[in-house]
Amino acid sequence: MTGQRLATTSAVTALVPAVWGSTYLVTTEFLPPDVPLLAATVRALPAGLVLLLVTRVLPRGVWWWRAAVLGVLNIGAFFYFLFLAAYHLPGGVAALVMSIQPMIVLLLGALMLGDRIKPVHVAASVIATAGIALLVLQPGAGLDAVGVVAGLLGALSMAAGIVLTKRWGRPEGVTLLTFTGWQLTVGGLVLLPITLAGEALPEQLTWANVGGFAYLSVIGALIAYVLWFRGIARLPALAVSFLSLISPLCATVLGYLFLDQGLRPLQLLGAAAVIGAVILAQPRGGANRPAAPAGSPAPEPGPKADAAGAPGGGART
Repeated sequence: MTGQRLATTSAVTALVPAVWGSTYLVTTEFLPPDVPLLAATVRALPAGLVLLLVTRVLPRGVWWWRAAVLGVLNIGAFFYFLFLAAYHLPGGVAALVMSIQPMIVLLLGALMLGDRIKPVHVAASVIATAGIALLVLQPGAGLDAVGVVAGLLGALSMAAGIVLTKRWGRPEGVTLLTFTGWQLTVGGLVLLPITLAGEALPEQLTWANVGGFAYLSVIGALIAYVLWFRGIARLPALAVSFLSLISPLCATVLGYLFLDQGLRPLQLLGAAAVIGAVILAQPRGGANRPAAPAGSPAPEPGPKADAAGAPGGGART
């Protein structure tokens, strides 16, 4: 892949964590209080069902359990831990806890993908964590044990999802819309019974609540995850993981714009450090794509197959 195409793919993929950075603002300002399970379920399930109805393709063979695993890691578990952390911690603190994710991807990538741990990647991880600490930590920022554990588990879940998605790819001929629909549906179905059993539903919803849920489902899940899985297919796993650090950067900017949160010089320094770390971790043009691990599925279909929307590799509903 040429340098220009790499840069374009990275830029498009970076839009996803930028959208995810608005989750903290939407959760605190638009959603009903204390409903992390409901928020996670509504974000995932409607979007997944819409994609299934549009594509009408189900997994086949080994992809039944692979789609289930990826749906739990990338969607079900991650969504729940993300919202739980957002409810129990200030948005910046939650983002700081979850910034450990690239380090987890670095280790899992070495173990499962055969990626070599380079000094530049370790340096980028350290710079990014320090930058996020400067960016988001405020005087008197509260720490809540439940929120911290949720943030760590969310980072582990997403890191494992990124690496396994990279390792397994997607079935030949299956489009991004289909692949995304499988995972969103699985994640939503896993969350649904837990939500109904463990969380009281709001007695009433305001139009602001409805708008918040719609934004998270359509923009934050359906559109965002199509672009996210596209990025994972075309970029190294670690590069994608570092792009997720744009999320707390966006959350900080939104807090400044809409919540009257000030920006201090140290926060600006932290923002610069995060951007520098993300750029440092991105692949350079001309690099050959690493070989697929032994036993991995066929290579990803090219852009033409995606555009054509060939539904092969799955069973018609």
